[in-house]
Amino acid sequence: MVKYLHEAGHKVTVASLARSQQEADDCHGIKDYCDDYILCVVKNYFQVIRMGLRLLTTEPSSMGFFYSSQLQKKVNQLLKSKKFDLIVVFSSTAAQYVSHVNNIPKLLDFCDMDSQKWLAFSKFKPWPISLGYHLEGIKLEKTEKSLCQEFDLCTCATDFEVDTLEKYETGVATGFFPNGVDFNFFTPSNMDYVRHSISFVGRMDYYPNEECVLSFCEKVLPKLLDKYPDVTFTVIGAAPPANIMALNKQRAVTVTGTVDDIRPYVQKSAVMVTPLEIARGTQNKILEGMAMGVPVISSRTAARGVDAVIGEHILAATTADEYVSHITKLFDDEDERDRLAKAGRDRVTTHHNWPRAMTLFNDAIKRCLTIAQKAKK
Repeated sequence: MVKYLHEAGHKVTVASLARSQQEADDCHGIKDYCDDYILCVVKNYFQVIRMGLRLLTTEPSSMGFFYSSQLQKKVNQLLKSKKFDLIVVFSSTAAQYVSHVNNIPKLLDFCDMDSQKWLAFSKFKPWPISLGYHLEGIKLEKTEKSLCQEFDLCTCATDFEVDTLEKYETGVATGFFPNGVDFNFFTPSNMDYVRHSISFVGRMDYYPNEECVLSFCEKVLPKLLDKYPDVTFTVIGAAPPANIMALNKQRAVTVTGTVDDIRPYVQKSAVMVTPLEIARGTQNKILEGMAMGVPVISSRTAARGVDAVIGEHILAATTADEYVSHITKLFDDEDERDRLAKAGRDRVTTHHNWPRAMTLFNDAIKRCLTIAQKAKK
């Protein structure tokens, strides 16, 4: 997005947080596309304290976790020293830094409605932890509704997230632009895939990924092992916690941890699964798998975030038996696997390419500026 704005002739100032010096160093490439660039490194334990201090208040704890007084100070200095034509905010937790600004057009890209994710978490957590997640979801939903009033246009990454936003009935103008995928980088491989192999990609210290992998290994994999004794399930992603690493002891499971490049692992698999039952917005892992020409079997929850037709470009399942049925079909029918692989790749290149996404982003910017201009009259 920043590169697109830069190449369109805009002068872009980026202000953001980093959770470690390593993460900050990894971000430095963005400077080439910025007129100015601010990155504040925060320490996780300080952010957790900020989060905890809001537990007994009406303010969402997640707002505390993503708050930095240093970043706020620098943002305020920027607003005093420069004249901006537009402020674009990514995610509700970043909106707090500019919610007070009322003399510059502002676009808030929620991407997905975080409050609904917290409410979904509460259904998977034991009591009394579930109550904490539920309360956070309620507080964040109230904050999201309030934030809408501070911005000229609010957008999301999918139609169903926009539907959620519009149900808030805030009266705010809404829109959407999807995530894109670099399908020249994530591309099919010339190497042969392994016949009865399954892959999953995701950062493993993220609870929805952790939960779905554990569930897949418990409910789906044993049924597949009964049919295919040589089946393998490879879990690819950074920071696996102890319970995920322990899966290496199970028959057929490999947990890789951090890898330099996910592509060879996914490209050699017969099937990629994304059995997430807690999912909002677009799962980039699905787009990347489809772009690499690997058939994707997703939960119906996660499939909502992809502009694709279930059964034609992607398969979707809810129960363990449905996952087994779909995987069996692709294992046993090479023609069907090839058809779905090609159809998924084609759909990504037409509906989730970055030029299309950025055209819609540009349309949202124009709408935001028009709305702000009319509001002044």
